Amino acid sequence: MTSGLIAETRGAHGFDVEPWRFRHEATEAERAAQERFTGAHAWRLGTDAFVSPLAAVETEDLALGDRSYVAAHAYLSGSVRLGADSTVNYGAVVRGTVRGGRGVRIGAHTSLLAFNHGMEPGTEVFRQPLTSRGITVGDDVWIGSHVVVLDGVHVGDHAVLAAGAVVTKDVPAGAVVGGNPARLIRWRVPPAAAGADPHDELVGALQEFERRARDQAGDLLARCWDPGLPGGQFVDRPGAGPTVRAQCDALEIAALLLDDAPGPLPAGEQLDRLQALQDSGNGLVRRFDTNGSPVPGTPDPTDGDVLYHVLCVGYALDLHGRRFHHPVHHAARTSPAELVAALDGLPWATRAWGAGAWVDAFGTALRWNLDLGEPGAPGTAQALFGWLTLRTDPRTGVWGTPPAGEGALQVVNGFYRASRGTFAQFDVPLPRPERLVDTVLAHLRDQRFFAPDRRNACNVLDVAHPLWLAGRQTGHRREEVVAAARGLLTEALRTWRDGRGFAFAVGREPGLQGTEMWLAVVWLLADLCGVADVLGFRPRGVHRPEPALALHP
Repeated sequence: MTSGLIAETRGAHGFDVEPWRFRHEATEAERAAQERFTGAHAWRLGTDAFVSPLAAVETEDLALGDRSYVAAHAYLSGSVRLGADSTVNYGAVVRGTVRGGRGVRIGAHTSLLAFNHGMEPGTEVFRQPLTSRGITVGDDVWIGSHVVVLDGVHVGDHAVLAAGAVVTKDVPAGAVVGGNPARLIRWRVPPAAAGADPHDELVGALQEFERRARDQAGDLLARCWDPGLPGGQFVDRPGAGPTVRAQCDALEIAALLLDDAPGPLPAGEQLDRLQALQDSGNGLVRRFDTNGSPVPGTPDPTDGDVLYHVLCVGYALDLHGRRFHHPVHHAARTSPAELVAALDGLPWATRAWGAGAWVDAFGTALRWNLDLGEPGAPGTAQALFGWLTLRTDPRTGVWGTPPAGEGALQVVNGFYRASRGTFAQFDVPLPRPERLVDTVLAHLRDQRFFAPDRRNACNVLDVAHPLWLAGRQTGHRREEVVAAARGLLTEALRTWRDGRGFAFAVGREPGLQGTEMWLAVVWLLADLCGVADVLGFRPRGVHRPEPALALHP
């Protein structure tokens, strides 16, 4: 049957190799043949979209916008979604989770590879598990022939990837890049013109901030290196005690600002050390003791630091193509009934922040387990999202009750943690985004937490991310959101300390945790203001804006 359709569809016009002609030149018979072919598949195709029967389309999910096409001998697999007027030309390869905007033109024999193999020693590469962070491409992007785009890359709007480029890191909006590895050649659209007003003082402040941050990243990491700890370790700030999180923060900062792992240890040695901290029994990650050695015994699943290690260690490994050695068995062994009982038992009325942190860790454990082929008990993910959806307060859009006299700090911060590890991480729409925006904007007026001399990275992140996440679904009170974001962003940029980075809170010494968190805050707030593209970086680890996995087609 397929061979007959191929013959019908090709016709005399060679639509398989020149599919852009199909829209204007196809006869009624050729259109009918194309409809029979595409109708036999569960693809979502817009008006005048075309898929050549000579393409190898092995996707779990394929969506093409109006007037988009896939040419002959292209190979698509995984989850591929492209907007209107997009093309996958002859012989191109698009694999993994790939999201493209409108007008994305993928040249012949180009590869977008949104997955990677592990490379740990002792096991052949082909036997190692795959990792996947996904590739996202903005609107109006030209990807030339024979380009390779690797997993985890974000390509901004209006960019051009020159023929033969090997793209290993994010491409700013409006940039023209080329070479191996790809580097900036020139600007197709200058940063100040990429949707931003060149006379806006905030744009200039962001560009100056990025320059300083990149130039000084090596210095701020070096000042937090303590060679006296076992094997040499990063600490949050000079004189601070050893923590697992500091190693992860250093890896994230270096990836963001230096496109590399931090020295002085080789990256492989740092990652080996993090992997070795995982307990094979429950799959959780040990703490360091006061001397910088792993605490022996089974990690305590009620310990807040241990739970946060599921996030920070998991994503530090993921940034560099590694995974946990073992599933997080603590989550994998939880049945739906046990999960619901655990959720019901969390302190939503008194410590919603802590309750949200527990949900964040559990959701992230599911994320790593799915990567390792461990789905857990049937129905557990459904139970998690079902509970959160049904328990969202219809008046506030968040979970839990604000304790008397404490304002909305607990429920807003708890919402950020719980939604980060679930709705944001798995690309699931929020239940009540408008009410959430109302709650967060009201919370921002509480001077106990948001007066300039009282702000800290946690409280600002925990309003920036919910507003950003809700803004993907609704324009509710958009002008107020942007005004609030501009104010917070302007103040945040002033707190950078040369050679030392950001402090977690006013009056504290700058360190790795503050720097890692504030870098994410700066990007989120800038994106809310429509000027994130002038930064040229975006979070890649715990606070990455792209979903890690999709639980729905």
